[in-house]
Amino acid sequence: MGTARALDRGSGAGGLDRPPRAQALASVALSHETHGEGPGLVLLHGVGLDRHLWDRCLPRLAARHRVTLVDLRGHGASPAAAAGVSLAELAADVAALLDGPTHLVGFSLGALVAQQLGLARPELAASLTLVSSVAGRTEEERVAVARRRELAARDFGASAWAAVDRWFSPGWRAQEPGLAQDVLGTLLANDRASYLACYDVFATADAGLWPLLPRIGAPTLAVTGADDPGSTPEMSRRLAGRIPGGRAVIVPGARHLLPLESPEGLTDVILSHTGQECHRP
Repeated sequence: MGTARALDRGSGAGGLDRPPRAQALASVALSHETHGEGPGLVLLHGVGLDRHLWDRCLPRLAARHRVTLVDLRGHGASPAAAAGVSLAELAADVAALLDGPTHLVGFSLGALVAQQLGLARPELAASLTLVSSVAGRTEEERVAVARRRELAARDFGASAWAAVDRWFSPGWRAQEPGLAQDVLGTLLANDRASYLACYDVFATADAGLWPLLPRIGAPTLAVTGADDPGSTPEMSRRLAGRIPGGRAVIVPGARHLLPLESPEGLTDVILSHTGQECHRP
């Protein structure tokens, strides 16, 4: 989960605060890389992670798509995120990399970015695959995420350890202790200010998206692990019910990190949704 080579393009601007109104937002140049040929597909990671979250899914996706992996603002090799950064700004950064309809695949925070793009730049959204996404949090769920944010501000190391404990079941951690350590290392390597700024977006942006979700026109799939305590199966069902034509897939026996824990099954779901399904030998 380290830093890979970056193939950076220049920054641009996009109107990513519509609806309800258009507003030009300056983007920053994201560190990114591209693999494969075919219909465009972009992979977006979650808070505190980076584009290497998708390493296990990449080979099969790149066999059917031109895949762009990015480090979101404040993550990996991309520029830092300032306090108060908005979801619209994070989406504008990604939009600056896209030159036409693209299949948007977002994990956790990345799923919120994909939803924002589907609303503000529908011409760029060939489809949405929302992996381990939060949606329409209840008051109890909002309190829980606020407490995790407070822990991250007070004791970042303890917060990172707690995240790994949530994400890895005891059996998976025993089976792949090196992977759990890599994920922990990626979390601990984050710039603290950038992490907290982006965590604020993750903790609050679903509330602003919720009333707008019925405006999404792109084919949308929400997928999460049956045992994910934060991005719950009920949240994926909420998304599927809120977005016209939306569908939900629940992966049995999995927690939050589907791209690492269930890469084959998740890749099957993505390729089926993008119309590039292939049968493995």
